[in-house]
Amino acid sequence: MKLSKMHKRLLALSAMLPMGSAMAQQAPAAPATPQLETVTVTAQRRTENIRDVPVAVSMLKDEVLDVITSGGGDIRELAGRVPSLNIESSNGRTFPRFYIRGYGNTDFSTFASQPVSLIYDDIVQENPILKGFPIFDLADVEVLRGPQGTLFGRNTPAGVVKFESEKPKLGKTEGYYNVSTATHGTDNFDGAVNVPLSDEWAMRVSMLRQHRDNFVSNIATGQKDAYEGYNEEAERVQFLYQPNTTFNALFNVHSRETTGSARLFRGNLIKKGTNDFASGYDFDSIATNGLNMQNLSTNGANARLSWDLGSVKLFSITGYEGVDGYYSRGDIDGGTTATGANPVPFQVQTGGGLSGLTQYTQEFRAESKYDTPLNWQAGVYYFSENANGFSNNYDSTTELQTSHLASHQKNTAEAVFGSLSYAATDALMLRGGLRYTDDKKQFNTVQAVNVVQVGPQAVEESKSKTNWDLSAAYKLDKDTSLYSRIATGFRAPSIAAANSSVPITVAAAETITSYEAGIKADLWNRRGRVAFSVYDYTIKNQQLTVVGGTSNVTKLINAAKTQGHGAEVDFEAFVTPDFKVTAGGSYNFTKIDDPTLSVAKCGQCTITNPVNAAGNPLINGNPLPQAPKWIVNATARYNIPTENGNFFVLTDWAYRSKINFFLYESTEFTGKSLLEGGLRAGYNWAGGKYEAAVFSRNITNTKRIVGGIDFDNLTGFVNDPRQVGVQFKGGF
Repeated sequence: MKLSKMHKRLLALSAMLPMGSAMAQQAPAAPATPQLETVTVTAQRRTENIRDVPVAVSMLKDEVLDVITSGGGDIRELAGRVPSLNIESSNGRTFPRFYIRGYGNTDFSTFASQPVSLIYDDIVQENPILKGFPIFDLADVEVLRGPQGTLFGRNTPAGVVKFESEKPKLGKTEGYYNVSTATHGTDNFDGAVNVPLSDEWAMRVSMLRQHRDNFVSNIATGQKDAYEGYNEEAERVQFLYQPNTTFNALFNVHSRETTGSARLFRGNLIKKGTNDFASGYDFDSIATNGLNMQNLSTNGANARLSWDLGSVKLFSITGYEGVDGYYSRGDIDGGTTATGANPVPFQVQTGGGLSGLTQYTQEFRAESKYDTPLNWQAGVYYFSENANGFSNNYDSTTELQTSHLASHQKNTAEAVFGSLSYAATDALMLRGGLRYTDDKKQFNTVQAVNVVQVGPQAVEESKSKTNWDLSAAYKLDKDTSLYSRIATGFRAPSIAAANSSVPITVAAAETITSYEAGIKADLWNRRGRVAFSVYDYTIKNQQLTVVGGTSNVTKLINAAKTQGHGAEVDFEAFVTPDFKVTAGGSYNFTKIDDPTLSVAKCGQCTITNPVNAAGNPLINGNPLPQAPKWIVNATARYNIPTENGNFFVLTDWAYRSKINFFLYESTEFTGKSLLEGGLRAGYNWAGGKYEAAVFSRNITNTKRIVGGIDFDNLTGFVNDPRQVGVQFKGGF
């Protein structure tokens, strides 16, 4: 395999970096009778054993995160890695969309909101542009399923994906480095160093560098290796100040720079009347006459302070997130000319993004630490966002801009919240929470060039809502707990920009009521662990996004009701001291319940829904888009101890069943089921201090259409190809 310049730089860097004691995520050879470590989560804003928390929650950490991102993958690699979680994007690495239990939002507007909240180091990442911050130097990722509208701050009716960075530590210099190189010129480096600055101060510096060469050629222009490359840079610097046992201050500064290709929209990708690839499809080439580019620059800072007053602990969490600039331009018709090998009926490109975004958040929270059956939490929360977004159209024959629409949104929200927990008996814990939120949005058109806007130039929306939850957890014995939970959630009104045929549209607030029950147990003297849950929810006034059709239109609508129910299971166990397996799965049924609701249809696809008098598909009874009924994941790791180290083999797999790309159902825009797996084999030595491995991602080289643009030429986009590479890790 030919080494790129960056390959050589990374390998040289790995040779120069210091070696030392074991990394946190590596362990020595397994003991004779291994037990699973106790998993603690903060799903209820307190650190608790995952078995005792009355919420369906899964955790990813350590080697699992390292494996799934080893080939340069981004946050979308988490899709299907825990039950009921799906993540996809029509913008590539920069604009992920999250779905839990089938419930999410396909909107690609720069002002979009989502019902799944992503929280990074206790700070909500509200705008979808912020949700794609890379995965590196993390303590863990928690996925909280179901409404989390009491204790978490923004738009959580479907659930929360919660990231926690590794924190600085006093008194010890340590760190790690992780270098890999793979096919398509894919290089990955991440590392961190923890430095004690004094008895009271410590610093942790973490960084990520990712690169992939362009590998998709443009057969229309003859340009070789023109697309699908990227450069990703991210940094995080944290300072810990801990002068005594009662006060703690953690400061965090972070940034991200991303450049490369925008998503490739492949015209005439789908064979009409089927959801198969059209004949002649080639993963490594495309015929397009449009420009393609993408860049993103973000930055942020936060301060997390805590005071332990004995019976009460106080918290202050202050956050800032900003987008300095975001721009993505692509050929949405995905083709070239009106005739020839890849004909399209029009010549249009789109570009859009954010010229700037600022988000400020502040939370004050208090929690009791009483040695009594009754304990509580209470707090106040403030959110403020200013975003300036724009969209442009271009003529592909001239590359000249034909229109420009710039819009501004200001969003503020205030909330007050509280929760109680009461140990009714040694075995029975009762909990309840309440949150009042007041949310306001102001939206206006700033500039319109060659866009005759329909309707008003500005709108204002506000909504106040009280959410609540009640739960009970009962310990059958020291290893087994049962729980049940009723919870409500709320997503504030959303606003979408106007265009030449659709005015500024507003979707009313949506609400959810969810019922959930489950069992969590440690098995076989803690050599195994299982969690099982069932749920049923009803969404009222769900905000839905109508995209595409026969013109480049995005607008918001509400469905009167959406129903969902399902079941989930998480399992892990040591089969033998050197053989560990995990498995998870979910069944998620969703159905839109609105007999008269219709949407615009595609230009060329085969609609399978009934249509109304206007010829538009009726979507009553349809599943939600990007909502697979089945998600299954599994891993297996086999360890072979030697005198000086351990050989190991690890495989991981994720499966999802078929999905609808859009609100209507059609033959062509139904995504086939997708199964992707990985394999990793290697050797670690010196007590886990060093590790060398070979790996493959998407080892079967599965090729799937994973999304579409429903204009007139059956345009779609595809999953990532197989990656094969080598990796070296060291700790100090």
